[in-house]
Amino acid sequence: MSTVREAMVTNPGQLPATASAQAAGELFQRPEVRAVYVTENQRLVGVVTRKTLVREVIAPGLDPTATELRFIAEAPHFTIGPDVPLEEAFRFLEAEDAERVPVVDDHHRLVGVLSRSVLQRRLAEDEDEPLPPAA
Repeated sequence: MSTVREAMVTNPGQLPATASAQAAGELFQRPEVRAVYVTENQRLVGVVTRKTLVREVIAPGLDPTATELRFIAEAPHFTIGPDVPLEEAFRFLEAEDAERVPVVDDHHRLVGVLSRSVLQRRLAEDEDEPLPPAA
């Protein structure tokens, strides 16, 4: 049975908690980056989105070069483990209506991100595999 580890993106956009909001904004210039994961000692401490930057930095007129991500990052709504079966992960994402979820190990270290679209493709590929010959 396939697990989250086999379908996750292993190098998600991440920055240390001490990085500036400006640094997060620079990552968002890449169209594939939807969220920046904020870490401290490799542990996931929060998530920053474009909406977060606007609400927490731009709207109140803060200096993006002086605002550390630790002060604006939002706690993740949920996380998932790398050894969760893919079908269970898909049901979880569907139930939470989530497009992506951070993948953390037992020590809460960020090891990847699972996206619903990648997961759907992976599950479809698994269904298309021929069955092994009968013994």
